[in-house]
Amino acid sequence: MSVEFNHTIVLSRDGEKSAHFLAEILGLEVGAPTGVFLPVTTANGVTLDFLTIDADIPLQHYAFLVSEDEFDDALDRLVKARVPIQADPHGNHPRRINRNDGGRGVYFLDPAGHGLEILTRPYGTDPASELNGVTEDVPGAV
Repeated sequence: MSVEFNHTIVLSRDGEKSAHFLAEILGLEVGAPTGVFLPVTTANGVTLDFLTIDADIPLQHYAFLVSEDEFDDALDRLVKARVPIQADPHGNHPRRINRNDGGRGVYFLDPAGHGLEILTRPYGTDPASELNGVTEDVPGAV
């Protein structure tokens, strides 16, 4: 059997709020609770199981590979919801997206403070792209 990533637990002070936020931005659905977990499943079957805890939560990073159309839709939802976006994980390019590897990418935080990313091309797929390092303004972004 080949190895496949199946699920991960996403800690949050309000798992329901975080699960619904992610599902809304990515155009996914929140599944029925499974015990203490609230699942959001991606197209390739990986489940993010949201868990509410009352403790300090270290920042985690979750990246999602999406199509160009899905990127447009998610970016539109981020802008309409007034969720701050940035082209890089360090916040050096707010209100912008990146064009790395000839694709598009954007970073934002979920309600628990986790770093989320959507991108249209996996890292390193076009290291010679003239768009590497290029960022673009997103009208209406905060």
